Amino acid sequence: MTPEQRLVAAHAFWLDEQATDDQLQAVLLIAQRKKFRPKTVVSLDEDRKARHLAGLVALPDNLAARALVVYHLAEQRPMMGAFLDSLGIAHDDGLIKDEGVTPDPEQVGLAAAKLAQEFPPGGVSLYLNTLLCQDPGTWGALSDVPQRQG
Repeated sequence: MTPEQRLVAAHAFWLDEQATDDQLQAVLLIAQRKKFRPKTVVSLDEDRKARHLAGLVALPDNLAARALVVYHLAEQRPMMGAFLDSLGIAHDDGLIKDEGVTPDPEQVGLAAAKLAQEFPPGGVSLYLNTLLCQDPGTWGALSDVPQRQG
């Protein structure tokens, strides 16, 4: 992720009302790494918490995964929707409607190429890599897609 994407993702992370457990873990991690008391981190405004979180070099997998998901939901819904439309997958503003939907592996490469023509390469790469990491069983066909390289 670029520093700008990290900051936007961190802002989205702190604004996500469903991430309270992950936010608590992030508070403890920031406190540990910055030598703050957890109470001090909790009292910071969202902008300062976001800057601290975005500045951490490494995050536990669950925090990184949550930050990536909320980033895409907050900032990249048009791209998510365009990709799913290209695959013929029913969705609600970028969220797949039905559980267990598997894309046609033959269409994944074409959809990724189309996406790369319509959206910035860095954003496309991040999105495709996020899908592959989140659910390799469903999105395994993305492993051979050149657009993942950004």
